[in-house]
Amino acid sequence: MPQPIPTYADLLARTDAPAGSSWHLFTEQPERGMADFAGPEQILRATPCVREGRAISLDYALDAFDPPMSRARGIPQHHITAKHDQARDDSLDGFHLQASTQVDGLRHRRASGHGFYNGVPDDAIAPRSPRLGVQLWAETPLVGRGLLIDIDGHLRERGTPLDHTTGPALTPALLDEALAAQHCTVEDGDLVLVHTGWAHWYLTTDPDTRTETRAARRATGFAQSREFAAWCWDHRIALMATDTFAVEVLPVLPDGDFHDSAPEDAGMMHQELIAKLGLPLGELWNLTALTEDCRATGHWDSLLTVKPLHLTGGVGSPANATALR
Repeated sequence: MPQPIPTYADLLARTDAPAGSSWHLFTEQPERGMADFAGPEQILRATPCVREGRAISLDYALDAFDPPMSRARGIPQHHITAKHDQARDDSLDGFHLQASTQVDGLRHRRASGHGFYNGVPDDAIAPRSPRLGVQLWAETPLVGRGLLIDIDGHLRERGTPLDHTTGPALTPALLDEALAAQHCTVEDGDLVLVHTGWAHWYLTTDPDTRTETRAARRATGFAQSREFAAWCWDHRIALMATDTFAVEVLPVLPDGDFHDSAPEDAGMMHQELIAKLGLPLGELWNLTALTEDCRATGHWDSLLTVKPLHLTGGVGSPANATALR
């Protein structure tokens, strides 16, 4: 990454690569994208975040969302086998790697009209081909300061709690407001965790509401906007993870910024964040216990480890995320 690091406004003015992209700016491990903002300095800086000696899992069970919000995905079928009565093996059938708590890899979305991140050719996006695979985040895991931003708690304190039945759209201004309320600031290389309460609500609401929400593909998330992409890039974060279905609000807002540039999925923001910026996206993270601990202690940071499956050429993966407190 050259110095000084360009702003998002600079990226929008690029003519040597897709506008709004970070293509070819990361030079040490160019296909890890913004994950490279979290390096040795950030890991060392995060070690004082371990204060009480607690480890908190941020993953839901592989079959927690049954059926998954995405109709194209299903829960894995677990089989236990035995060669003799003193031993057991097991296997999974129909294991969709992005059906529960997960990380979207840089293969997950192509930039319409341009290609995959860094211009990696389409024919390289194949099983066991290493280009842009999630194994790049397993070989060098995402580790650093995990900063929780409690939008749910902030809005409850303000007297305007989120109504997840309507799938409200969130803004970067809410992130800044919640940070100010927590007396926190984002530092370069942070792994940002946004708590909205959506996943916990979805899993604990009545079956009819879950069915209707899934049928409508409706979920709380961030509005499709250049401002959100700018917030992520200009804060130099290495991960954006939320407890929502897609990070961004669904259905896509009719006045979103990307209807023209992402027509295949009605203007979703994934292509801007994944295919252009190279930002690891975490979806359906279990942030309930971590949020409770942060509220109780007043400490909003952790030493966070994220190690996807070491699957060469993987498109996405369970997050395998742990917050050390």
